[in-house]
Amino acid sequence: MAEKKKSVFLNGLIYENPTFVQLLGMCPTLATTTSVKNGIGMGLSATAVLILSNILISLLRKVIPDKVRIAAYIVIIAAFVTIVEMCLNAYVPDLAAQLGIFIPLIVVNCIILARAEAFASKNTVWNSFLDGAGIGLGFTCALTIISAVREFLSAGTILGIEIYGETIKPMAIIGMPPGGFIILGLLIALINFIIAKRKAGNKE
Repeated sequence: MAEKKKSVFLNGLIYENPTFVQLLGMCPTLATTTSVKNGIGMGLSATAVLILSNILISLLRKVIPDKVRIAAYIVIIAAFVTIVEMCLNAYVPDLAAQLGIFIPLIVVNCIILARAEAFASKNTVWNSFLDGAGIGLGFTCALTIISAVREFLSAGTILGIEIYGETIKPMAIIGMPPGGFIILGLLIALINFIIAKRKAGNKE
C-alpha cells in the first residue's frame, strides 16, 4: 500500500512530469521562466491549486453529476485560483505583477483539468492529494530548472545574485522566446534520455 502511494507521488514528480514528459502547460512554462523567482512562484501557485482542487474534486466525485463534471471542475479550480491570486497580491505583490495574466490562466491550464478528470475524479482523497503534490512539485521543479538555466545564461545571475562578472557576455537571446524554446527542447531531451536509461536498467 505504501509502495503504491509512493508510486503515485513519484509518477507526477518524475515519470509523468507534466513539462518534461507529458509536454503540458507549455505557455506558462515558456512565458514565466525568464527568472528563477518567477518560475518558482508560478510552479508553487499551480501546485497549490492542483492539491486543493484534487482534494475537493475527490471528495465530491460521487456527488457531481457526470454530465456537468467538467463545468463543475472548472468552477472548483477557478475558486482556488482566485484565492491563490488574492494571496499573491496581498503578500507578494511584486511577484504577482511579474506573473500577471498567467496566474488567472491557471484556470484553463491543461495540467490542472487533466488531473481532475484522469485522477481525482476516480481516486481517494489521500491518493488525489499525493497526485496533486507530485504533479505540482514536478511542474515546479521543471520551471525552476528551466528558469535557472535561462537566467544564468541570459543575465549571469541566479535569483538576482550575480554569478559571473563582465568578463563573460550574457546571451540575451536565452531570455527571449526563441531561447526559451531552445533550453526547453534541450532539457526535455536530456530528462527523457535519463528516464529511458533508468527504465532500461530496471528491466535488466
